[in-house]
Amino acid sequence: MKKIEFWRNKENKVINPDLFSEVANEWAREIKEEGKKDKNKISQIRKFYDEVLNLSERIKYERRDFQFYLPYVRMLKAKAYYALGRKHITEKFVRFIEACINEIETKEDFEVYKEFFEAFMGFYRYYDENIKHIQQKQQLKK
Repeated sequence: MKKIEFWRNKENKVINPDLFSEVANEWAREIKEEGKKDKNKISQIRKFYDEVLNLSERIKYERRDFQFYLPYVRMLKAKAYYALGRKHITEKFVRFIEACINEIETKEDFEVYKEFFEAFMGFYRYYDENIKHIQQKQQLKK
């Protein structure tokens, strides 16, 4: 699995050119495959994405220093472990969340994370629908 690195050159704010394409695609495919049909449901994954969007809105409109929000961003790790404990998600999704959160130190990092998660969700939706379609075809053949 590709390493999640947000930046090609952080100092010059150059985003990793493969982040929103190859990296997001590979993580989405592997997480969907690991979850099969009983874990990593799109509704569970969407809850995490919604948390990121909600934090983004707070950051945008409350206009506090980003360091105020960093503990809430990092709390996503705890929420991922909670979902893992309830057997709603897989370890690979927890590793995805951790790898991303570990990249975040600044508001710019968080913005890249939000965009990366959006790309991931696009690919994930594709694999979710594609797998459902394949499963339906297989059941019709039986």
